[in-house]
Amino acid sequence: MEYHVAKNGNDGALGTAEQPFLTISKAAQMAVAGDTVTVHAGVYREWVRPANGGTEDARIVYRSAGDGEVVISGAEQVKEWKNEGGQVWSAEVDNSLFTDRNPFQEDLAGDWLFKGAFVPHLGDVYLNKMPMYEAESVEKLTNPEVWPQAKYPEESKLVWYAEAGDVTTKLWANFGDADPTKEDVEITVRPFCFWPEKTGLNYITVKGFTICQGAPQWAPPTALQEGLIGPHWSKGWIIEDNEVFGSKCVGISLGKDISTGHNEWTGGKGKGGTQREQEVIFRALHGNWHKDFIGSHMVRNNVIHDCEQAGVVGHLGGAFSTITGNTIYRIHHKRVFHGAEVAGIKLHASLDTQITNNKIYGCYRAIWLDWQAQGTRISRNVFFDNLSEDFFVEVCHGPYLVDHNLFLSPMNFRNMAQGGAFVHNLFAGRILPKEELNRATPYHFPHETAVAGYNNFSGGDDRYVNNLFLGDGDKDVKPMTFFEHLPLPERKEREDGGTVMDGVPADSICYLHPAGLSCYDKYPNGEEKMPWEYTEEERKERIEKYGSIFPLGRWAIPVQIKGNAYFGGAVGCSHEPAAKVCAEPGITVTVSEDKKSVKVCVKNADLLSGEGSELLSADTLGKSYHAEMAYENPDGTNIVFDTDFFGKKRPAGNVTPGPFEVMGDAKTDAEFEL
Repeated sequence: MEYHVAKNGNDGALGTAEQPFLTISKAAQMAVAGDTVTVHAGVYREWVRPANGGTEDARIVYRSAGDGEVVISGAEQVKEWKNEGGQVWSAEVDNSLFTDRNPFQEDLAGDWLFKGAFVPHLGDVYLNKMPMYEAESVEKLTNPEVWPQAKYPEESKLVWYAEAGDVTTKLWANFGDADPTKEDVEITVRPFCFWPEKTGLNYITVKGFTICQGAPQWAPPTALQEGLIGPHWSKGWIIEDNEVFGSKCVGISLGKDISTGHNEWTGGKGKGGTQREQEVIFRALHGNWHKDFIGSHMVRNNVIHDCEQAGVVGHLGGAFSTITGNTIYRIHHKRVFHGAEVAGIKLHASLDTQITNNKIYGCYRAIWLDWQAQGTRISRNVFFDNLSEDFFVEVCHGPYLVDHNLFLSPMNFRNMAQGGAFVHNLFAGRILPKEELNRATPYHFPHETAVAGYNNFSGGDDRYVNNLFLGDGDKDVKPMTFFEHLPLPERKEREDGGTVMDGVPADSICYLHPAGLSCYDKYPNGEEKMPWEYTEEERKERIEKYGSIFPLGRWAIPVQIKGNAYFGGAVGCSHEPAAKVCAEPGITVTVSEDKKSVKVCVKNADLLSGEGSELLSADTLGKSYHAEMAYENPDGTNIVFDTDFFGKKRPAGNVTPGPFEVMGDAKTDAEFEL
């Protein structure tokens, strides 16, 4: 059955092309497995709540008709504004407009949400689709100052304030030079745009819509993870070819439901956040967290922007999924609030998840994998103009595979994990490794949700093979804290010569090393003995040399570093004394003036030639230490790295380090706009 929805329809009609429904919600109550809902051009201001799911062989498909833009909006227009003097205007709306919860009355709240200058609300005001900034008081609207954390300073002068009463909600806003009675001004009134109330509605496709301007709550891994759109603890959704924007927190949620816990850490029930996170995992395992029931979603070819927590978020529910071909930008750019869950893509327990061919830029950070990134692959993505870092992996044992990516922001990788394999990437910034001995997290049996064990993070167990590193002209080692971003603030020196770290405990201090892999100099390599293999004499010698039997002052799992090239001042690793090192940059990276694209120019292919290794496969990377699992495909098959970033075939031997294969090319210059 195919149901049609159009702005000239009627929910009392038959839902045919000739007699369409008026709302998508009506069709969503009718559609069953095998049905298609075709939506014609227009703006649909509603929360679509599917009543049924499909099956693997008979999906329910929601699609735009192709006759114009189809918008599913969580906002309503406000047209009656009164000038209060200067650029400040006011409006009052009846609370009946908010059918589920009043977002201007609800505080932003949840685990791992950091305290800021004031407590923000879930609501937002939009001027011509652009989210404005919330202010602490109505007095702050008269002469608004630039918000110091804003990525786009001038936008931060467009501010609003609201007071919610029992009957009405009053809004004040400074629209700058705009007249709100003549512009498109909207406010959020619904938490979701496309979100089933029930869990377990599987195999739904959502294709070709503009999904925007909702007020979902902060989405930590220990709570119900809300978003403008999401499967809500189901299996097999396809979310593709949509534009998703304007969320107070999350655009697309692949996350957990409420049954396994909801903000119990901040709820004050005595246990710490890490323990609560562990409890969530085991509750899920006691329930139906299994690949037969949960995950295996496809998030493909969407444009996701202007979401203030994450473009895509997920804990447990995103396992076995694919996130590919998406463009993600302007994520957490306002920074009126901050927390530990902000990124273009933020996933916990991304088991066997494939994140490929995405472009992520202009975000606070691009990708953050947190807990249980096992079997995860990050491949052929482009990252640039991200403030904190392009890639962050936290307390994961691996194996996770990172290949053929372009890391082009000042800081490329914050590593607070182990078990990563980095193959044929271009690193044009810095890498920061840090152990984590205070937390133990689970690892799993290969390609399953079942837990195989627990351990903390002594660091290491990483592989860097056939990568290309570009220097940034700075060879200083600099201290920074765990959540600090680049550029680093200026530091004062203590009387004892130490560095003041803004009141953060000393054990959270990290050290940012020069571009390259010198940060791994003191890690053991694969040829060194394990701690229990040292003789008594060898132990004494090492203690005399290092002050401990370990150069790092702790045991770390051996690393594998080979076949890499270091250009433009990038610093190589002591484990790779024969590596290709070239003072010339060899490759230049230029971000466009509008910060929406990047140009990579291989200036002289000959510089890269003659130094590569044999063709690499996952078989040669070995297995991760704790999970004892290979760097393989989700189906257990081997991966051969026989094509470059663009799919060009690599030779059997003497392959080029980095993402681009240039061996045998007649021309010496190649330019790529990405």
